[in-house]
Amino acid sequence: MDTNRLGTMPEPKLSKESEHNLVFKPITLDSLSEIEPFLHRQCYRTCDFSIGGIYMWVDYFGYEYCISQDTLFIKGGEEDNLQNTAFAVPVGKLNLQESLPLLKEYCCRHNVPFILSAVPEPAALEIQQLYGCPITELPDWGDYLYNAVDLATLVGHRFNKKRNRVNKFKSTYPDYRYEMITSQNLPEITAFFETYKQEYQKDSLLFTYEESKVVQVLHEYEKLKFEGGALRVSGQIVAFSIGEVIGDTLIVHIEKARKEVAGVYEAINQFYSAQMAEKHPEVKYINREDDAGDAGLREAKLSYNPETILKKYNIALNEYTL
Repeated sequence: MDTNRLGTMPEPKLSKESEHNLVFKPITLDSLSEIEPFLHRQCYRTCDFSIGGIYMWVDYFGYEYCISQDTLFIKGGEEDNLQNTAFAVPVGKLNLQESLPLLKEYCCRHNVPFILSAVPEPAALEIQQLYGCPITELPDWGDYLYNAVDLATLVGHRFNKKRNRVNKFKSTYPDYRYEMITSQNLPEITAFFETYKQEYQKDSLLFTYEESKVVQVLHEYEKLKFEGGALRVSGQIVAFSIGEVIGDTLIVHIEKARKEVAGVYEAINQFYSAQMAEKHPEVKYINREDDAGDAGLREAKLSYNPETILKKYNIALNEYTL
């Protein structure tokens, strides 16, 4: 395979068939049922390959999708530069040597740089080996991956502080109750979050966007088929968590709680992890997503002793023959 770097993007060998293959269209609530089966055909464990990871960030990154030759292609903005068009690693029937040339051809036809963004490390290393190209880590976008048993039980010296915080919550609020999110309590959770938004505002466009999507997720909760849990104290909602299971991994998309309630974040984390681990025995890992470069989030996520951080990379393939 020719891995020589070229000064300009080489003209690909175009075929009439492939010319019509990659036609991207907007991602909507209705299109998720078409996308979802492909998410279960990969094992990267990153949040980008989940319904929540796509749907909650569809407007921020401008995601569009195409299904061709039994393979899912996603186009959007580059992680660290939204002005640049970038693509996710394709997933489905085609392997990387078959799918990436189709994206290269698309980029040539539409005169856009060929950039892959948020590439999971296993795929990034494979692409680097195939084409001899450099890969650039995105340090703010790595996902924190935990052992499911660890978060569900908090057993061991490493989790003494977390376990003590949960016990503090239980002793301080003996009337607490944990419950699954259902159509019956969803209106209360939605009302709780509306109040939460007003009380815990952050001066960040990223977090403002995220909160707007939480509202949308709660509105479309049953259609999205997510699974969540909520905590009550004295009958009132004080925390909730929402996620989905992809393969052997629970991906936690949303976690909100009243900060003045002692130990509430540790409690909702453990109770939800335990509930989902029991309901889904196939779950071995819990992905609590990235920290988006927020120092406070980074400290909080590291304090739970992640099994690993799922690194992601940008790869520019303009100058490489595929």
